[in-house]
Amino acid sequence: MLRDDGTVVVTGASGFIGSHALRALLDPRVRSDGGPAPRVRALVRRVPEGGPSLESVEWVRGDLTDPGSVRGLCEGARAVVHLASYIGGDEGLCEAVNVEGTRLLLEEAARAGVGRVVHLSTAAVYGSGPHRGVAVDGIPAEPASAVSRTRLAGEGHARRAGAVVLRPGIVLGAGDRWVVPALRELVQRVPAEWDGGRALLTVVDAGDLARLIAAVAVAEPPVPPGVHHAGHPEPVRIGDLLAGLAAQGVLPPRPDADWPLPVCLERLRTTPGRASERQFRLAAEDHWYLADDLWKLTGCPPGPGPLSRLVDSAAWYRTHLGLPVGA
Repeated sequence: MLRDDGTVVVTGASGFIGSHALRALLDPRVRSDGGPAPRVRALVRRVPEGGPSLESVEWVRGDLTDPGSVRGLCEGARAVVHLASYIGGDEGLCEAVNVEGTRLLLEEAARAGVGRVVHLSTAAVYGSGPHRGVAVDGIPAEPASAVSRTRLAGEGHARRAGAVVLRPGIVLGAGDRWVVPALRELVQRVPAEWDGGRALLTVVDAGDLARLIAAVAVAEPPVPPGVHHAGHPEPVRIGDLLAGLAAQGVLPPRPDADWPLPVCLERLRTTPGRASERQFRLAAEDHWYLADDLWKLTGCPPGPGPLSRLVDSAAWYRTHLGLPVGA
């Protein structure tokens, strides 16, 4: 682990994954030698209410699209953990944040002599599936959206900077405003078992992913530069995930009907909603990526798996979705 308590710069620290990673970095158990947790300098657009105190975190207000916000951010830092990204529909903002923002940050890290960079990307850079048991770069990257395309381009800057690049698949947990809300809509629009519920997915709980990010940030000796899938090593069946969420009152009870994929897609197309066919296919078809090497490299245990973690996040999901607390 780190030989001292040198500063770790974190971007996106107030976001879904970033807020979990911040707590993991501040946990003294991230240091195997029993020493203090590293100091954290967090770049955020707004300091979150109820976040760690200024004694624990140096909050820096700024924006990756503003070069002035990045200037000097990495001075004296031992590591940069780049978790910020834009995942909305504005292609210009995708380019500004995911590509140019990453370039600015990593140029500043290099200027400051930072020796370690951790960069969060996504397995969505591979594009449309099905994908089953895919090793890192085992298939060509074929991003199917502006978000994925620009995150892949951001990866390019990170790889040239010698970063450890993480590609998670589905990430669940408190703060998830995208995956489970979309699944709830999709099970209402397609009220059946989807193709037997057999699709295998790479999934990780946000808290477990945060522990892995923190471990990479402080590992000694350092993890060599390269790209890694960042999910739980054991894939999850979509049927088991939907059943687990239903058992926690987050999704409706699972229906008895079992429809083949073409029937599911036809129902989806004739039942309007916000979630796209691509989002449905990401859940209903295999999207499984081999993801055991980084846990081994860091000595970080992956934990019991995302299905076991659902009980911890169920209350947050029910509140966010406006469901009865005891549902």
